[in-house]
Amino acid sequence: MVIDFGTIGLYLIPLVYFVAIIVATWVVARISSIIIGGLMRQSVPLLVSQARRVVWLIVWLIGIVLAIEQLGIRSDILLVVVGLFGVGAIISLRVPLENIGAKYFTDVYVPFKVGDSITVQDHSGKVVEVNSVTTILLTDDDRLVSVPNSAMIKEIVTNSTPQAWKELTIPIVIGSGIDLAEFESSVLKNFNKLRLHLDRRFPPVLTIKSRTPQSTELALTIMILRPEQRDTIVTEVNKRISEVIRTMQQQKK
Repeated sequence: MVIDFGTIGLYLIPLVYFVAIIVATWVVARISSIIIGGLMRQSVPLLVSQARRVVWLIVWLIGIVLAIEQLGIRSDILLVVVGLFGVGAIISLRVPLENIGAKYFTDVYVPFKVGDSITVQDHSGKVVEVNSVTTILLTDDDRLVSVPNSAMIKEIVTNSTPQAWKELTIPIVIGSGIDLAEFESSVLKNFNKLRLHLDRRFPPVLTIKSRTPQSTELALTIMILRPEQRDTIVTEVNKRISEVIRTMQQQKK
């Protein structure tokens, strides 16, 4: 029996290239995610998490297309199919995606929370729920009003809750590998240098909003003394939280 190494090599080499590109894609995706996290270290952790996820998906999409090309499959057809599917999905899900995207911005930039009394689009009531798509208000006559989250960005929102300007709620996302109790202790210790800017009657509170096998979404609530320092304090708090997350991730390696 004669072994044709030339024929074997003809089929083996493309497979080796395929595997090499997949491995390289994993490495590039991980490095890109770390770089994005570093560049956005002073941004809101929740937004950083979403940005890293988008970059990860883009790198993998490009890597898979390049890998498939090594197997002799026409990638242009695949790109057209993926593109058409993506455009169709965006068009059909435009309204839900708009509201889901607005949810992340309202968490950071619109000063209200569950329990506050607000007015938006001629509707007034107490906020009883803020989900991924809508904000639910309970009116004075016990009616439920569902307001799309996108309206919270486009319309003027009035918060009539006493001293609502004092409260800051900062969303946080941590990976499953980070010990929650240790993270909470480290974050609260970092507030010692900010005590002069906070209302000492109301200590910082860290609560769990949701949990998945991959990550935990938290909310840090603090009370400030001066409204004009709001942006400065948010930036400083996000910086300190990012440093805590980065330190704990390095300790786990």
